[in-house]
Amino acid sequence: MGSLNKAMLIGRLGRDPETKTTPSGTQVTTFSIATSDRYTDKQGQKQEKTEWHNIVAWSKLAEICSRYLSKGSEVYIEGSIQTRSWDDKDGKKQYRTEINASTVQFLGGKSDGGAPQQTQPQQQSQYQQGPNTPTGQMPTDDLPF
Repeated sequence: MGSLNKAMLIGRLGRDPETKTTPSGTQVTTFSIATSDRYTDKQGQKQEKTEWHNIVAWSKLAEICSRYLSKGSEVYIEGSIQTRSWDDKDGKKQYRTEINASTVQFLGGKSDGGAPQQTQPQQQSQYQQGPNTPTGQMPTDDLPF
């Protein structure tokens, strides 16, 4: 039997996306989204737990995310979970878990009380990686960060 590595998230961007180009010329956009879980604790108090997810988009999808997303944008992300590692300047091993986005759907406006984003092509727009864009193993030696 095979395996499955798929993440599906709906959340809001915590900061504006950052776009860079790898040495080989591939565009990569990174951003983080927050998902929240609301529940009532044993004492009857309403609680909220927020998780932050690191998102990476490549090529055309990276360009679209860079152009149309900003802090507060609500999005649906679909992709695979990947953890990469590197040695920092002190030689200590660092790890980062990311969602390698294959689908990004813009769900609406910003959460800061403002009107929906005017730069979006539609109120609900969906973009997927094409068959010739990187979606599997990220070329970590190409990463500019």
